[in-house]
Amino acid sequence: MLWKTLLLLLFYYSAHATVTHKWNRAMLFPAAQRFKRSSAAFLNPVLQNSLEDVVLLYEFLLAELDIDKSQRITIKDEELASLRKAAKFDTICNEIIPKSITEIRRLSSMLSSYPRVLKKEDFERTVLTMVYTAYRAAQSQGHQKDAWAESFVSLYKALKHDLMFPYNQEPS
Repeated sequence: MLWKTLLLLLFYYSAHATVTHKWNRAMLFPAAQRFKRSSAAFLNPVLQNSLEDVVLLYEFLLAELDIDKSQRITIKDEELASLRKAAKFDTICNEIIPKSITEIRRLSSMLSSYPRVLKKEDFERTVLTMVYTAYRAAQSQGHQKDAWAESFVSLYKALKHDLMFPYNQEPS
């Protein structure tokens, strides 16, 4: 009987450990959990692994981005666009970050109730989503402009909350 109980507990623990947690990366950015067509690897690139990568991302954004009619984002500067990190940037911007107002609002809603500090890849993707949202707000008019601006503000508040998260915790 003891062995059956232990086996049952072990099975329960194993099943519980393999079930994904409610607040995983797939919920914030579902596209990051899709398989890449050309390989068996997950489509989950991370741009920023060092301070140099952060500076390079800043350069990508300063070099101007081109967003075409199909909402595909490219770096205008050919020299920067030829870098290896630019390929990751392209994948994140065109395959992972949300592009529709509905998806961005869903992301904002999820971020507003996120229970802990974002992982660096989620933070990075949220910033890039905010950049895209600012671009769309600048290009839109009327009601659409208001919707994009509201989404931008929601993402800003979520990132601000994330940056202030350790300071907002009650001392225990």
